[in-house]
Amino acid sequence: MLENEIISSMYARFNNIINALKGLGKVYTNHELVRKILRCLPKSWEPKVTAIEEAKDLSTFPLEDLLVSLMTHELRMSDQARNEPKKKTIALKASKDEESDEDKDEMALLTKRIRIILLDKKKIQRSN
Repeated sequence: MLENEIISSMYARFNNIINALKGLGKVYTNHELVRKILRCLPKSWEPKVTAIEEAKDLSTFPLEDLLVSLMTHELRMSDQARNEPKKKTIALKASKDEESDEDKDEMALLTKRIRIILLDKKKIQRSN
């Protein structure tokens, strides 16, 4: 299967090849056709392939049922891809300002704390 190819076009190409081979005298059983289609699916389909292999008896599984199952899975995958929120990447440009607001806030808080400490120290000295 080609990258970004849909199941129906993959099957059309597959069918053309199988028909050409029939013309040359090579005939495949249904089981062989099912195995060949499952083997040609991309790696992203591996969970689906494994599920089909484990759930179905491939020697009696009709090719048409396989195609319906694959097309249904393909529709689900495309719906999920469409419904997922697109992730936007943000690139921030660093700039060197003199002082940011955070720095000013931190400086004001530090100044306030030092003033309180000094006032407390003066009160302690006066009481002694």
